[in-house]
This record gives sequence, structure tokens and C-alpha cells, in this order.
Amino acid sequence: MGFVEPDLPKVDPDTFLHEPLMERMRILAVNWAENGFGSPRMVHSIYILKLIFGYALGGVVVATVTSGLPAFWHISQWWDQPIVYQKAVLWTVLLEAIGVAGSWGPLAGKVRPMTGGIRFWARPGTIRLRPWRWMPFTAGDRRTPVDVALYCALLVSVAVALFTPGVRSASLIEAVPDNTSGLVNPALLIAPIVLLIVNGLRDKTVFLGARGEQYLPALVFFATLPFVDMIIALKLLILVVWVGAGVSKFGKHFSLVVPPMVSNSPSVPFKWFKRAHYRDFPRDLRPSRVADVMAHVGGTTVEIIAPLVLFFSTNMWLTAAAATVMVVFHLFIVSTFPLAVPLEWNVLFAYATVFLFLGFPNWQGYAITDISSPWLAAVIIAGLLFYPVLGNFRPDKVSFLPSMRQYAGNWASAVWAFAPGAEAKLDKVTRPAKNQVDQFIAFGYEPTWAEITMQQVIAWRTLHSQGRGLFSVLLRDLPDIDTRTVREAEFVCNSLIGFNFGDGHLHNEDLVAAVQREAAFEPGELVVVWVESQAWGSKVQHYQVIDAALGVIERGTWRVADAVAEQPWLPNGPIPLEVTWSPEAPRQAAGPARDEQDHGHGALA
Repeated sequence: MGFVEPDLPKVDPDTFLHEPLMERMRILAVNWAENGFGSPRMVHSIYILKLIFGYALGGVVVATVTSGLPAFWHISQWWDQPIVYQKAVLWTVLLEAIGVAGSWGPLAGKVRPMTGGIRFWARPGTIRLRPWRWMPFTAGDRRTPVDVALYCALLVSVAVALFTPGVRSASLIEAVPDNTSGLVNPALLIAPIVLLIVNGLRDKTVFLGARGEQYLPALVFFATLPFVDMIIALKLLILVVWVGAGVSKFGKHFSLVVPPMVSNSPSVPFKWFKRAHYRDFPRDLRPSRVADVMAHVGGTTVEIIAPLVLFFSTNMWLTAAAATVMVVFHLFIVSTFPLAVPLEWNVLFAYATVFLFLGFPNWQGYAITDISSPWLAAVIIAGLLFYPVLGNFRPDKVSFLPSMRQYAGNWASAVWAFAPGAEAKLDKVTRPAKNQVDQFIAFGYEPTWAEITMQQVIAWRTLHSQGRGLFSVLLRDLPDIDTRTVREAEFVCNSLIGFNFGDGHLHNEDLVAAVQREAAFEPGELVVVWVESQAWGSKVQHYQVIDAALGVIERGTWRVADAVAEQPWLPNGPIPLEVTWSPEAPRQAAGPARDEQDHGHGALA
């Protein structure tokens, strides 16, 4: 991998692009296992510089300067100041809402331009996705001047709270008598809270882009709770995020996430170590025992046990050890540069670990037993658990982000299959970006290599459990699949609405319908295969086939066990699929359905 040049697959591009689809997926899956996305080191360097100087240093400078604290290099004098933590959260919300933190740049499918967010959300006529069709005053799927005004007001309100000096707090002075910087004025937090909710009711993209599921509870705690209760509530919040994410990794999906994530890490220079995560590279790309240990010891176990130790420990050394584990955990994720690139979020959580559990430790009066009322604790816990529990039993009702399934591998996902030449119809859609393949060409790639790079992304999808099912449906339903242009929906979504974080609910049938209003595909020109996350208690995932011109034309299921047992390139053909609905009579295809009827959780509405 060069600093400026990408690490391209070792293929003849013209010959390669005439191979059958699944042979291309085999070649590119093997290539990913050794080289990841193949981005030039320059790209990772840009992310690192942005993270260190733009986010971390910029945030500390803003927090200290606007709060009357010593300069940023006097770390010992500001790291445990409550207002610094509050402003770190506000700084992150502002950058996420603008679109320059998380889901930014080439690794998120944004090449030219590298920023989505504000370029889409401050522009009338772009696509808007309401979270619920029954919500009054949200009809339509295009952004209006009112939506733009609400979004800009959100940015201004967050900036005002961020840049305004703190105010004295009696509850803070009682707990920390020598504090002089105060807290963010609670009155200034009312507008960001209200505007984040109102924006989210009009467009779930803005809410999720600002990571409202993570930061809205923190803003509410900042605005409403006395200081000690606020610290304890923030500890509960981060505990739920950690443990929720850890619990979501139980099951068959997560072991398949680790190998391609490690393969994509520029901090892992040894190809033998990357290969060790696969069962028998290059013949068998299912996860090895090494990957299983990395996933369920280094991942699941750490993400549950270490946070619980932090939350309940009253021993300084044990707490320090657990805090070190979680800081390393988040920095490891940063080092892998996952495709959604949630780098800022991980840095904030690393800092939050130190601030909350070492700055205000349990043994100094900040344990759960020190909260002012057990009823308050019960309400906070119930509120924080509501969406994770509902979203895992009914993933069709709740985004995987509020459901706390980050990195779990159990995601709603999709692939878009265009008839030859039909992808160009997306250029009719109102947006400030072109299709990614054209962005790569504008960046300097030869057209054939730009196409292969886009196909590298769908090969990444085949390395995950959903990919085997999605491609099985494509192979069964589209006889001309080898001549079609197949795209990863998460990347397409980024070019259409300016954001995606691995959330398939942002590119479901609602987005397809919104695109169709301007793109006007003919029947068969764009076929989307979309699948919902696996629900707790279910053995299957529910999929849809969507024709952009006709709507949903098929529903069905596949067994997760069948998906994870197969190779990424499906050498044995499609995995068993069961069609549960189609315009014709229900039928069974692509092998026997080996699962009992699953009419329970996770069915698509």
C-alpha cells in the first residue's frame, strides 16, 4: 500500500470485469482479506490529522478558551472539569450534525466531495426521510425551506451553547467547592434538545447523523439534573451503550465482522496476521478460531465485563485497570478505520471513560447508590433501555443505532442491482454529489479501476453474514445478474442523502420510492434486495425484493445459520431461501426451506 497510490487488486481490469459476478466476488473477497479496501496511506493520514487537530485539539481549545480555563497544554488543569466534558459532547454533536465527523470522507463513500451532511441538509429539494408515516406535519420526501431553517437553527443553537461561558451551579459547588468554570447554562440546552427532536421527526437522517441516540440523553441530563445525579446518569448512559453493544454481539454474526475489519486496518502491517483470522486462506474465508477469540473475548466479553467493573467498582486500582481496557478498546477500533469511520465517537468515549470513572469515581460519592432518588434511577434506566430492548425484539421498528447494535454484524443491509446504463439515472436526483464511481473517476482513477473499487465494497459485504443471503436472492431472481451493475446500498445512500452509518433503515423502500420520483426507472432497471436485522428469538432474517418502478415484489426469509456457513462467493449456489409473499402464490425456491415458519419478531411492516 503506497502513500499516494491505492493498493489495487492484482487483476487485468478489462478481463476481470467480464468475469461472472460471483467469480469477481471471490477474487475481491480474497483481496480484501489481505489488503482491505486498499486505500492509499494518504487517506488514513487525512483522517488522523483531522481527528487529532480538527476534532481533539480543536475541541479542547474551544472548551478551555470559552470556559476561562488554562491553555490546552495544561492537561491536569482541565481534563476533569465538568464543563469540558459537556462542551466535548456539544462539539461532537456540532461536527456530526455538520457532517465532518463520522461517516465522512472516502472510507464512507464520499470522495468528491468528502463532506455530506450540511451540503445535503441545508439544501431545499434534497431527499428527506421521515421516521414514521403516521406522524402529522411530516408528509413528503423532499426537504423544504422549513426543514432547512430547522436544521440551521439546530446548528446555531448547539454553537451558542458551546461557545457561551459556563454559569455557576449550586449543586456543582456543593460537590466540587473549588470549581470556577461552572457548567453550560441549562437554559441554552433547551433549544438544541427541542430542535434535535423536531428535526428528527421531520427527517430521521439528521437525527441519526447528529448521533441523537447517543447525545440527546446526555443533553437532557446536562439540562435537568443536579450535578451528582448528572454524573451518575452519564455513567448509566455509557454503561448502556457499552453493554448493549456487547450483548448485541451474541449470536452468529459478529465473528464475521472481525476478520474484514482487521484486514482493513493500516496499523496491522503483517499479512500473516490478517490471514490468521480466516479459517483456511484463501480457500475458506469463514472466521477462524483466532477471529472467534478476538470477537467474543476481546470484543463481547470485554465490552460487557469491563464496563460493569467500572460502574460498580469502589477499588481505585481495579477501576483504573478497567478504564485502561476500555480506552485501549476504543483506540483499537479507531486503528481499524471501519467503513463508517466513527473515529470521533470512539475518541469521545475514551475520554468519557477517564472523565467519568477516574475523575468522579464511585468511592468519592458518584456511585449508583449515591443518586438522590431510587425512583430517578429507575426512570433513567427504563428510559435508556427502552429502545435497545424494543429494537432488538422488533428491529423493523427501531434503527440499529438506538438499538445499540454498533459493530454487531446484525444489520439491516441491501444491494442495488442496476440494468446496464441505468445507474446514470441517479443523476436526475437532486443532490450535491455524483455517483461514487464518478467521484472516484474525478479523483483520478481510471474508469475501469473506479468500477473495480466499487465492486471491492460489495465484496466486503459478502464477507458478512447478510451478504451471502443478499447475493443468493440476486442469483435466484435476476438471470442477467452478471451483466448488471451491483452496488453496496450503504455507499449509494451516502451519495443520495449525505449520510449512512451502516443503517439499512436509511435505504429501505422509502428511499427507493423517493429516488424513483426523480430517477423514473423502468420496471427491472433497478432491483434492490434489502434485509432486516435478525430479531432476538428468531433464527431467520426477513428480506424484501424491491423494484424501483413497481415497489416491493417479494418478501421472504433465510436462516442465519445457512448464511454464516457458506463462503462469500457462494460456490454451492444460493443458500436456501423461503418466499413468504409475492404477487403470485407463495413459492419456495433456491433449495429447501429448512426453518419452521417464523411469523414472530422482525417481520417487515
